[in-house]
Amino acid sequence: MRSVNKVILVGNLTRDPELKQTPNGQAVCTFSIATNREWTSKDSQKHNLTEYHDLVAWAKLAEICSNLLKKGELIYIEGYLKTRNWLDDSGSKRYKTEIVIQDLILLNQKNSSYQNNEELPEEAYENSQQPTDFPNNIDINSNLEI
Repeated sequence: MRSVNKVILVGNLTRDPELKQTPNGQAVCTFSIATNREWTSKDSQKHNLTEYHDLVAWAKLAEICSNLLKKGELIYIEGYLKTRNWLDDSGSKRYKTEIVIQDLILLNQKNSSYQNNEELPEEAYENSQQPTDFPNNIDINSNLEI
């Protein structure tokens, strides 16, 4: 039986991207976006709901995200869900589910060479996924050197 692990989001960055290096020199960039949903209930009341999503980019795409993206900007991303686990300082097992970015479009980038939804360079997508030999149990939030 086939399965699908695909995420498509359009949202605003909630913080500036943070670029780090894995112990073997692989670039990894983490940041978050917010998405909004609006609807009207049967009683004609308007409702809003904001969801927050943690994202991670690898390799050349990580470097591009770090250089081009800023808090508040609107982006389109495609990727897949990935859950990591690690032991925290107290020895407890921790889990975090993130979206690994495979494709990115800058939607409101002003004064950029990538405005008007122009494609990013092809090398941005080469090896943009998490390396297959990268351990699943590393805490990229604290164990990596900048």
